[in-house]
Amino acid sequence: MADYGAIMALVLEHRSYSEIVETVGCSRREISLVKKTVHAHSITAAQAAGMNREQLERLFPDGRKNVSAGFAQPDFPGIVRSMKSNRHYTLQQAWHRYLQLIGVPGKKYGYTQFCQLFNDYAATHEVVATLHHEPGRAMLVDWAGDTLALQDALTGQVTKAYLFVAVLPYSGMVFCRGFTDMKQPAWNSAHVKAFEAFGGSSQIVVPDNAATATNRHSQGDGTRIVNASYRRLADHYGTAVVPARSNHPRDKAAAESAVNVVNKRVIGYLAEELWLTLDELNAAIEERVVEINEKIRRVDGSTRYERFTQEEADLLQPLPAEQFDSVEWKQLKVGRNYHVSADYQHYSAPYTLAGRILKVRLTSLKVTIFDGESVLCEHPRKHGRKGQYSTLPEHVPAQHRDVAGLWSRNWFLERARGFGPATVEVIEMLLDRAAIEAQAYLDCQNILMGLGKRNRTRLEAACQQVVNQHGYPTYTTLKRVMAGLNSDSQQAAAPSPVPSDMKKKTAPPSPEDEPLQVFVRGADYYGEGR
Repeated sequence: MADYGAIMALVLEHRSYSEIVETVGCSRREISLVKKTVHAHSITAAQAAGMNREQLERLFPDGRKNVSAGFAQPDFPGIVRSMKSNRHYTLQQAWHRYLQLIGVPGKKYGYTQFCQLFNDYAATHEVVATLHHEPGRAMLVDWAGDTLALQDALTGQVTKAYLFVAVLPYSGMVFCRGFTDMKQPAWNSAHVKAFEAFGGSSQIVVPDNAATATNRHSQGDGTRIVNASYRRLADHYGTAVVPARSNHPRDKAAAESAVNVVNKRVIGYLAEELWLTLDELNAAIEERVVEINEKIRRVDGSTRYERFTQEEADLLQPLPAEQFDSVEWKQLKVGRNYHVSADYQHYSAPYTLAGRILKVRLTSLKVTIFDGESVLCEHPRKHGRKGQYSTLPEHVPAQHRDVAGLWSRNWFLERARGFGPATVEVIEMLLDRAAIEAQAYLDCQNILMGLGKRNRTRLEAACQQVVNQHGYPTYTTLKRVMAGLNSDSQQAAAPSPVPSDMKKKTAPPSPEDEPLQVFVRGADYYGEGR
């Protein structure tokens, strides 16, 4: 019970509400009650000073005293200490612990009454201000701190998927979606998807002070402004961006709570599975979010979806006829492979423009390439795994169009003919030797595209040498033979017949043959002095 005697004395001294609250530690509601009572009974300062406890209780009866006497009283000071030491500690956790108290006589308060009593305690002890959310007013947004892994099916490369979280704090309705980065296009696209999922836009959007939301006026200036791209999105949907204050996490406590739920109910369930595409991952995320919104019942027995449809959905602002799409312009050079590269993805242009710098417009759905003011072509925007190609057939030169039979026997033999007949023979030997022809494809590729990439003449010479020696061609053998050649221009010797190992039979001399002349030195030749 408040110290009404002290409050009355300060009221009669004409002190302000703030001074009385600071001095006595009461609520403004109690000060207002004392003022009304003093005015109604024309109480003077002398009368107030002479009042005893019984008189004060008659003037200010505590209607809750008899009712609360039969209830076990919560330990609100202990709850405040837990909240200060553990930022994840919630009133719901405190209420569950209160229900589990053993050996404390009396009934237990329900969750609603428990929260009301805590709010009264917080107001009189200046603990925290409770945020009361209005339906349809705000949408709180943030990135979840944890990520999920995406593994490319072809290369095995692992990348991160970042989860965007939005929540309507009144109903608690949650939205979540994965993206491959946290850049401005992903941030804007995430808001668009969230508005579409909720079926409308809120009056305000509350982000933190990330670079995708706000910028500083100038270096060293503490004030921040909403960046241009984000502001255009807000204008399109008729909403206002109101960033949370720095170092005030309670401004977006509902978003922190939603991130907590996503970490446990989405990431906790999906982190141990293998995800090959972002679409596959988002489908799984959507299933988990449906469970959060529609199947999990809260303390009051309702689900987030039920409260959203009954009390909040109709108060959201209708969506505009056209979806917002952010636009980004770039000056990009056409590479030797007649593609421009944007955000690690590749889009073709006419091969005759290789080396030119072209103007490119990027949206979340399309990539449009301009030559001056003329539109050259449009591609669907690539998302997900880095290094994907979008190639239009008319952009490909004639010599690159015939790719039928890629990675086949004919394909490898056709490329081997560009080196020479010995290389063709070696490739044929490799293909014929394999029990399953496709097992030799990788060896063929390593020889032609590896060893022969910058040493065509030397590879042909090495293949000729292996053929001459009736060797067993392998990548390692050819590499060793190539290393032994003196120069790239050295050619292997033409094949020569192997000498016979049979001894030739000679016919006996005939009498008609001339006698063989033999000269033998005499003994005097070897005498002393010679």
